[in-house]
Amino acid sequence: MPLARASRAAGFDVHVACPAGDAAENLAREGFPFHPIPLSRSGMNPIAELATLFALYRVFTRLRPDLVHHLRLKPVVYGSLAARLAGVPALANELTGLGYLFTRDGCVTWCLRRLVMLASRVALSHANQRVVYHNPDDRDLFLRAGVLPAEKTLLIKGSGVDTVRFSPHPEPAGLPVILLASRMLWDKGVGEFVEASRTLRSSGIRARFVLVGETDSGNPSAIPTERLREWHKEGIVEWLGFRTDMPDVLNQAHIVCLPSVREGLPRVLVEAAACGRALITTDTPGCREVVRNGDNGLLVPVRDAQSLAWACRLLLENAALRKEMGARSRERAVREFTRDYVMAQILELYGSLLGAGTSRAPRVASASTLSSSPVPADRMRLAPSASRLINHGSRWYARFRFGLSRGTPAA
Repeated sequence: MPLARASRAAGFDVHVACPAGDAAENLAREGFPFHPIPLSRSGMNPIAELATLFALYRVFTRLRPDLVHHLRLKPVVYGSLAARLAGVPALANELTGLGYLFTRDGCVTWCLRRLVMLASRVALSHANQRVVYHNPDDRDLFLRAGVLPAEKTLLIKGSGVDTVRFSPHPEPAGLPVILLASRMLWDKGVGEFVEASRTLRSSGIRARFVLVGETDSGNPSAIPTERLREWHKEGIVEWLGFRTDMPDVLNQAHIVCLPSVREGLPRVLVEAAACGRALITTDTPGCREVVRNGDNGLLVPVRDAQSLAWACRLLLENAALRKEMGARSRERAVREFTRDYVMAQILELYGSLLGAGTSRAPRVASASTLSSSPVPADRMRLAPSASRLINHGSRWYARFRFGLSRGTPAA
């Protein structure tokens, strides 16, 4: 939403495409035209995946955007393919993180990673595009795989933070609070957080270990709700569920912790830094972009509950150290991660992709932001034959889906 607002304020006609749901109502209240796209983050049904590709293609051909901005891995791959077929002249592809495929081991995930890289090599071959990465490790992974040349990449640290809304407050009185706020996934280090709590409790260390966030049924790493309730009932951790008042939540904490396996650039750590909190996270891609070990927080090894417990104990027993680290967190957030700074980088990217000679306010689009203005014929070379192919496939898919749905009882 901040990106859509900043684009509109800069003179763009902004449309948004994403799965239907609560987002549609929020977008309508903000006055952004909304285009529903069928998209399953973890789905692998070939027909459903083709439906996503066709839906994106139809939106692009109907709106004729000057530029499309895709967010996250699957929209980047599918949206880029659809945009090339539709003749979209400019693409900004933003990989906010690489997801569970790049955090899990095993034959299936290895094969899927290979498939994603091959698909990315085809999708990310548009002549007028930039691929935005949130950390250098993710970018280097794609460069080593030969997916795209370095000059087509750009490093922008996250989505930015509102340093006015997220501002420092003194630590609250009472029992110290160590907070982990994220989706409730094993890959976020929730299991290690719980084990660290057990270890410190058995050592006589008194503190509150608090979890904030919901589980994510669409992610293979999701922690069952029943398990979270069991931990809460047992008193090992306090699980508060989903919260919208994150500035207050963060300022009630003494330490903010995210022992994740891998991140793009974790927003909660940036927000906690803006609130002037000492941070504990893992020495892994994305996380180490926010925390410098011994400066504004501590880095621990991945999936190491004992090291995590040691780091928590060190900061619990040293209030002065927490205060020093928190002050440096705030300084770093203001210097490197402000929302205005990040939005300015994105808008500069738009300008470079669209060219300085644009005579009218262009329209932006995506499987996050979409636009509608005419595209000159010479920029639509791929469209005619692709249109026939996609339209034929869409009609076939619609008939096939109708055939499957006939006689299916309503839910």
